[in-house]
Order: sequence, then C-alpha cells, then structure tokens
Amino acid sequence: MTFLVTMAAANGLVSLGIVGLMRGGVVPFGQGMVLAIGGYCAALLYNKLGFTDALGLALSGGLAAMLIAAPFAPLLSRYRGIFFAMLTLALSMVTYGLLMKLDMLGGSDGFNLGRPTLLGQKLPDAWSGYILYLVTIGVATVMAGLARVYFDSTRGLVTLAVRDNELRVEYLGGSVRQAMAINFMLAAFCGGLGGALAVMSLGHIEPNFSFWTTSGEFVFVAILAGWQSVAAVFVASTVLEVVRSFSSAYFPNTWQLALGLFLLAVIRFLPRGIGSLWIKK
Repeated sequence: MTFLVTMAAANGLVSLGIVGLMRGGVVPFGQGMVLAIGGYCAALLYNKLGFTDALGLALSGGLAAMLIAAPFAPLLSRYRGIFFAMLTLALSMVTYGLLMKLDMLGGSDGFNLGRPTLLGQKLPDAWSGYILYLVTIGVATVMAGLARVYFDSTRGLVTLAVRDNELRVEYLGGSVRQAMAINFMLAAFCGGLGGALAVMSLGHIEPNFSFWTTSGEFVFVAILAGWQSVAAVFVASTVLEVVRSFSSAYFPNTWQLALGLFLLAVIRFLPRGIGSLWIKK
C-alpha cells in the first residue's frame, strides 16, 4: 500500500503540470517526455556520478526536464487545441525513439539504479520504502501548496483569462505567449520531479516512460481531477493506481475497460472533474 501511494503522489506531480496548462485552455499529450527526462537524469546522476541523495536527485530531475523543455516553450506557446496536443505528443515520441536507440542509456531495456540516500544517511533496508514514501509525500505536499499559491497569483489568474479570451488579455497589456511558455516550463519541472521520484521508488528506468500511452494516463488523471482543485489531482492519481492495481490482479484483461467506463461516468456527471465536488465556483 505504501508503494502504491508513493507512485500515486509521484504521478500526481506529473498530472499537476497538465492541470496548470489546462487552466490556460491547452492539454499536452507529451508529458511522458518530461517524466522520462527526470527519471533518466536521476538514474544517470546516481550511476555515473555517484550522487545518491533522494532530494537532490528529485530536484535535479525537475530542473533537467525544465531546461530541456525551455527551448520548445516559445514555439508551443503559439499553438492551441489539437495542434498543441500533437506537437507535445511528437516531442514525447521523438524522445522515446532516441531512448530506444541509445545503447549508452540501456536501449529498450533501460537500466537500474540502487537505493538512494537521504541527507547523507544510508536508508535501512527495512525502512527504505517507507522513507521514500515520506519523501515523495513531502515533496508532493510542498509542490501542491506552491501550485495553489501560483494559481491564485496574478500570473495564475492571467492564465485563466487566456483560456477565456486571449484577445482581451493582449488588449489589457498581458502577454499570452509568455504566460503559456512559463506554464509549459513549470509543467515540465513538475513532470521531471515526479519522474525522478517514481524512478527512485521503482529502481528502474526505461524508454516506455516517454511512450504515448504513459502520457495518456496523466491526461486521464488531469481530466478526472479537473482544473479547479490541486488536491483533486492527487485524489485522481490515487484512484487510478488503486483501480489499476486491484483490477489488473483480478481482471487482468479488462481493467482498462473499467477505467474507461469510470472516466465516462465522471465526464457525464462531473464534467468539471471530481474537484467540483468541493469547489463550486
């Protein structure tokens, strides 16, 4: 159960970035790219440079994803709708193709990383999973708080205005492209952070982190949560992990069907996501 919640919190960080972009009216289908970048960065730092601190690896993964995504932000900020979605999907699949071909990164098999340390202290074997759980929950809580502050800030409210009426934002002196570019970079940071935390818990990284189906799962969580509530993102991520865990154990061939039906029900009865249950505005 501890591992399940750890993965839900790590994946929730990735979906949190998508929610930030959804508030501006766009949905990325390439969040798997930044997930993979964060995971590979953490694994390479561990294996090649001997840097093993869990918090440092997580932060490095987030920064690496943001820096690699930054050159694409000005381009993507010009597009909306299906064009934005397809461009981000293309970036993710290019990343997947490169990771599959690069033998130095393990090719299609990926590679493992050992157990990280925390503040210079080696984690006991019996407690390592629980300590990583606490670290992941702590990081997710901090990021959730920062996201809420950002969403309620002037720039966060400008993002909502961009979704409603871009032309009016420009007339009032705001920069739509700048707002969307910043949101894309922040989403990349969240994705890389989540990727590094997920890889530390799994102990393995592979190109499938960047595959389009992985990105689709994060979009599923974001739609399930809605854009109004930060907490709903992590609730939705936990729901996905619970359904996947138990359904794959008892209904290995049909758990995706159950998940799809559940999403259809949420869209039908809660079109603004499960966050609308406690946020009515």
